[in-house]
Amino acid sequence: MTPPPASSLPIVLLPIGTDDDALDACLGALDAGTPAGTRLWLADDAQAGPRALAIIERWLTRTSLQADYTRRPRMLGEVAHMDQMLAACSDVDVVVLSPDAQPLPGWLQQLAACLARDAAIATATPWCNAGETAAWPRLGEVSPPPDDVERTAQACAAMPPLHPELPAAVAHAVALRGSARKRVGGLDSASYASWYAALVDLSLRLSGLGWRNVLCETAFVARGGEGGPADGDMDALNARWPTFTPRLATFLMDDPLRGPRERLAALYADIGSPERQRDLFG
Repeated sequence: MTPPPASSLPIVLLPIGTDDDALDACLGALDAGTPAGTRLWLADDAQAGPRALAIIERWLTRTSLQADYTRRPRMLGEVAHMDQMLAACSDVDVVVLSPDAQPLPGWLQQLAACLARDAAIATATPWCNAGETAAWPRLGEVSPPPDDVERTAQACAAMPPLHPELPAAVAHAVALRGSARKRVGGLDSASYASWYAALVDLSLRLSGLGWRNVLCETAFVARGGEGGPADGDMDALNARWPTFTPRLATFLMDDPLRGPRERLAALYADIGSPERQRDLFG
């Protein structure tokens, strides 16, 4: 099957953080695992220091991605800045990537394919070693990033694309359907200080209108550690969505994704088996 052109893939939105080493690793992973010509917006809410600016400037001169960099003169705030980014993209599909994420090969094509399979999918979250409800190999635990990214990506791509429901999207990486996002309006920057909480709120609003928040089990985006809410964000979420925390707790206890995680582990082991290696290289 011919892969889709980069111009048809979602726009990647990368808000710039304050960890220079993580940013460098993220940009390197994007170059290694994302099709040439993919549209990428590096949006800086007055966060980058001199070293980060040098990293970005050097990377922009050599990347094969269609990348643009913008910087606000003064910090607006994480949620308000993200809301402006999303509003600027109108009803175009986007993928928001955490600034410390490291996407594995094929990640963006798989997320685009996930959105294309079901028009009711509003958000698609890939696996992550620190992905909370979308964590692999163990639910709700932070594991080291994969040592063998090619092998992990191949195992994910071999997964049946069933796209089970998640309680909400997770902030390491999320594909957002533009038409759904536009219908529910912008992010609530008045109530939440973190993208983590604003994304949960957005997911629940989408779900309330009949859209789906799903796992894209054919893609993987690694991360150094879990994100989290700002002070007061969980109180605001629980006040607005009193059933969310109990639903999340039930999900973690019942572990409805045990089967897909075990299937991915089996595929990963099979790809690395001596018999499979002989098939590949014999």
